[in-house]
Amino acid sequence: MFLLIPILLPVLAGVLVLAMPVLHRRTALRWFSGCVFVAELALVLIAIFSGGMATPALYLGDNLALMLSLDGMGKLFIGLVACIFTVVGFYAFSYLTHEEREWQFIGFYLLTEGALMLVGSAGSLVTFYMGYKIMTLVSLPLVLHERTPEAIAAAKKYLYYSSFGAFCGLFGIFVLTPMLTSVGFTPGGSLGGEVDGLTLTAVFIMLLGFGVKAGLFPLHGWLPTAHPVAPAPASAVLSGVITKAGVLGVIRTIYYTVGPDAIRGSWVQWVYITLICITIVMGSAMALREDGLKKRLAYSTVSQVSYILLGLAILNEQGLTGAVSHIVFHSVIKDALFMIAGIMIVKTGCTKVSELTAMGRKMPATIWCWVIVSLGLVGIPPMSGFVSKWQLMVGSMESGMGVFSYLAPAALIVSALLTAGYLLPLGLRGFFCGSGVKTEDLEPDGLMLTPVILLAGATVWLGIAPGGLLDLGRSIAAMVF
Repeated sequence: MFLLIPILLPVLAGVLVLAMPVLHRRTALRWFSGCVFVAELALVLIAIFSGGMATPALYLGDNLALMLSLDGMGKLFIGLVACIFTVVGFYAFSYLTHEEREWQFIGFYLLTEGALMLVGSAGSLVTFYMGYKIMTLVSLPLVLHERTPEAIAAAKKYLYYSSFGAFCGLFGIFVLTPMLTSVGFTPGGSLGGEVDGLTLTAVFIMLLGFGVKAGLFPLHGWLPTAHPVAPAPASAVLSGVITKAGVLGVIRTIYYTVGPDAIRGSWVQWVYITLICITIVMGSAMALREDGLKKRLAYSTVSQVSYILLGLAILNEQGLTGAVSHIVFHSVIKDALFMIAGIMIVKTGCTKVSELTAMGRKMPATIWCWVIVSLGLVGIPPMSGFVSKWQLMVGSMESGMGVFSYLAPAALIVSALLTAGYLLPLGLRGFFCGSGVKTEDLEPDGLMLTPVILLAGATVWLGIAPGGLLDLGRSIAAMVF
């Protein structure tokens, strides 16, 4: 039952923060929540480096059971959640210094971490769905935090889109559950019987539903609406981690429930890949033409998360390995970008890219981190993004998908060029802005800057030494194929 502890710790801590006035005081709040972040990270590391763990199943009916289980994919997910929430959580302490309701943000932030731990530790479709719905509800106040009319509208949109996606997932569970030969997730799938038209339709609806959280076209609209109004720490975890819950739903559906053989070569695979390729190019193109800094990064997330979906949809080991590695690389890079965006907005009051000039002279360490992680997202070696994108391109060309064997790599190349176009100019204008520009020291304090430097360093380190992560991806792929 050790698996319950990493779920319950942040949940109980979040409830205490919201309910106890003594923890509304800034000093007490930061000491308490900081200790929780560190303790949670330690507990997750213990779980990751322990053997496979599972709780007894609590049966709700035939083929319906609540259970927790930690396999390789689950360990990757909860490890990513714990690391990112710890880094972004300490950044939030400085970012929210002037907020009156810092305790409210931290409380729901902790609840969201607990819900994500449930999502990652879920051992069955029903358990995953329960965690998925809870995650949506407790993360909603992070979007709503500013309580402006724009924030309220964005929170409603986030809720509507997420509820529709969850309903699609629930429909798939209703159709598929009676056909499963195992109540828990099974590597390679446990779908018994003939795969008929209704089954394929249910699988597609299910994939489309989880694709909502991952920002898949045409259900991506909540991302560019929610990110500009949410505080930077919320935007960071929304883009870096919460979108990956949708990705995990796709992984659990294809590789641990239905099985890749059931959809390989079917209309489900072709239609899904078509939507993914459209999303990859469209997201990057929209980011290039968007002047709002955080909205530009939101469209970037729409594109980049679909890189992961592409790796999952081509249904071979190389593609799955690339997808697994890009889950981590994108989370590290995009969290850093949103935190840097938050720094620039807080320090200058500017929210548009066109307003941000000479930033390299005003906050050199911050902008150097922007340049480093931007190169990683573009996929320039030896940064981490290059490793996953190379795996995805090779996997696409070796997939035997006919025309998509060439269209998918082409979409990745076009997106990479567009990514360079919407990220790198800010760094260039930051350092090469001409003479006569007023410069002043706007570098943030160490509590805001240190997390960004750590993630920038991770972007380089994971690109130079990606072996462990790639080995994990290959081991997951070997189990499901």
